[in-house]
Amino acid sequence: MVKHHIKRYNHTIQFLQKVVPAPATILDLGVRNELSEIMESYGYTVINTDGEDLDLHFTNVEKVEVDAVTAFEIFEHLIAPFNVLQRVNAKKIITTVPLKLWFANAYQSKTDKWDRHYHEFEDWQFDWLLEKSGWQIKTTQKWTSPVRKIGFRPILRYFTPRYYAVYAEREPCE
Repeated sequence: MVKHHIKRYNHTIQFLQKVVPAPATILDLGVRNELSEIMESYGYTVINTDGEDLDLHFTNVEKVEVDAVTAFEIFEHLIAPFNVLQRVNAKKIITTVPLKLWFANAYQSKTDKWDRHYHEFEDWQFDWLLEKSGWQIKTTQKWTSPVRKIGFRPILRYFTPRYYAVYAEREPCE
């Protein structure tokens, strides 16, 4: 496991356990990853999407019946997250996104053309996106992402929330 992900994963699992306790069947948007395995170790049954472009292809989110959908650091990579949010066929969604930081540019990998943040949201923007796509927000949480480096930005990361978690509900699509 990547060391700098441990804190984020711990916060994510604690938030998930609070809003949708195991055992539960989860559709996790995105390909299988470390967090999918961690969720399973906590008693969740996890089904992942196949790596399809969720801006264009919605079959996996429309057809599956699950207790909840999770999307951990997915929506910032989509050009139009509204479209997939509308089509999710579940009553519950748990999602995390990185927050826009006033002191840092949006993330863009230098080596991977898909590993980029098209959006980095402020909390009110992400809330609005969820509400506009039919979700009712039930609870939220933020946490920081400090790094062990010296400098102005690393100090700001100790005090400025970087991640935003949201639990929302709605009636499933027909």
